[in-house]
Formats: sequence, structure tokens, C-alpha cells
Amino acid sequence: MSDVATLLERCRAGDELAWEMLVRRYQSRVYAVAYHYTRNVEDARDLAQEIFVRIYRRLDSFHGEQRFLPWLLRVARNACIDRLRRLQARPAGSSATLDETPELRATGPTPEQTSATEAHKRLLYRALNRMSVKNREIILLKEIQGLKFEEISEMLGVPVGTVKSRSNRARLELATQVRALDSSYGG
Repeated sequence: MSDVATLLERCRAGDELAWEMLVRRYQSRVYAVAYHYTRNVEDARDLAQEIFVRIYRRLDSFHGEQRFLPWLLRVARNACIDRLRRLQARPAGSSATLDETPELRATGPTPEQTSATEAHKRLLYRALNRMSVKNREIILLKEIQGLKFEEISEMLGVPVGTVKSRSNRARLELATQVRALDSSYGG
């Protein structure tokens, strides 16, 4: 039995420590999906909490023969889409602010490397923000979350060939956006 399967079994039995371990293991992935849809740090945090509540309530609907990560990301994506639909149904009154450069954690061993790494990440986030929604979603699922074409196909309800062609178009669009931004900043 896999590590995740054991954790899930313990969660279903009411083991709070196992649930905490599961949340810690997947919180950054769930947050990334929420941020992709909300484009706002605080909204993404709130939505990530909502998503984990939804996941906890639906643990019994997950079956061991499927992979847990695609199931979790499908639940997260559906929760995000539900949130967007609720927001669109409300009359226009308040608008969310768009945070183009989320807080990035320093990862390089030297200040120069850290600065360069963060500049590249900011450039990537700006480029992602300029992409079409469909292409940005494919980049998130394939390149950032690491799902296979078949898993994305099942999640989006489209043929594998469509996912592959969307992935190619998305990567080309991302490269075009990065080049455009990089040249506009003198890079």
C-alpha cells in the first residue's frame, strides 16, 4: 500500500495528524491552482482552505485505483470554477486587485543568484498573466503540476490529442510572452 493510500486510510478513520500531513504535502499545489484562478494572494489562500474542506468531505469518493494527485487537482479546479461562477453571478460592485508578482521566496545561495532567480520568476509570472486562460491552465497542469497528458485529458474532458496540441500552443505562447517582456525590459 502506498504512502498516500495509508495517509488517506488514516484520514478516513479520523486521524487528525494524518490529515495535517496530507494538507502539508499538497498545500502548495492546491494554493497554486487557487492562485491561477483568483490571481490574488489572499483570495487564493481563502480558496485553498475551502478546497481542503471540500477534499476532506469527499475523501470517501476517492478510490485507490486512481491516482490521488489528479483527483485532488480536479476537486481544486472545480472549486475554483465554482467560486468564479459565484463571483460572476454577483452584481459588479467590488473588484479584486490583480497582484502580478506574488511573494517569492529566496532560493539562491548568493544575493546575486537570488536576485536573478526572482527576476526570472517575476518575468515568468508576468508572461503567464498575459496568456489566454486555456493556455495558462495547460501550463499550470502540465508544466507546473506535472500531470500527464492522459490525466489532463480526463480532467478537462477532451481527447489526449487536443491536450497535446493545446500544450504545444501554450508553450509557444508562453515563450512569445517571455520574449516580448524580456525585450521590453532590455533583457
